[in-house]
Amino acid sequence: MMANDTIPGPAYRIETERLVLRNWNPADTPLARAAIVESYEHLKPWMVWANKSLSIQEELGHIRRARSRFDAGESFTYGVFNPAETEVWGGCGLHFRQGPGILEIGYWIHANQINKGFATELSAALTRVAFTVEHSRRVEIRCDPVNIRSARVPEKLGFTLEGTLRQAVLGVNDEPRDAMVWGMLADEFPQSPAAKFACTAFDALGRQLFSVKGEA
Repeated sequence: MMANDTIPGPAYRIETERLVLRNWNPADTPLARAAIVESYEHLKPWMVWANKSLSIQEELGHIRRARSRFDAGESFTYGVFNPAETEVWGGCGLHFRQGPGILEIGYWIHANQINKGFATELSAALTRVAFTVEHSRRVEIRCDPVNIRSARVPEKLGFTLEGTLRQAVLGVNDEPRDAMVWGMLADEFPQSPAAKFACTAFDALGRQLFSVKGEA
């Protein structure tokens, strides 16, 4: 690497203590579809997309579009894998839904992997990536107030509950649903519980962006 080269984001691969987060590849399609099918009943109340069964060809199209948006810097969607990358344990992402300088974290976990703290672990890693690689000034997590398990994630990581937007999103069958808004600012992150989780991030060429030892 030349002396004046820099190592820019985005983070294409993120490793935590128990998980590998990486951008989707078309070859992941069978694993991704199997994980979604196995988790339909778990996801249906909260994820509109989980109420429509996709063929493997449709899922391939979805993954290819997600990869295209990732490469274009429009939205960073990751598959959540076991350390050997032989199983899909969920999906997550950093999304530019709320305007410049703000990234929103989204996540889902395989039905067989819930209650293990994986959503908290991956969200801590994505929070660090948002602030240190993407230089966001603010990170948000939004969830349905009824989804208590999901709401515990930002609470554990030190996000602030800033309010509940009434009928702010459309759920299943276009039913209006409320949305809790949890936020964290860049200067709040270093002292937050989220900063205590170990993770390592790599760019598109496999070069290390950062590596942090955990305290959690």
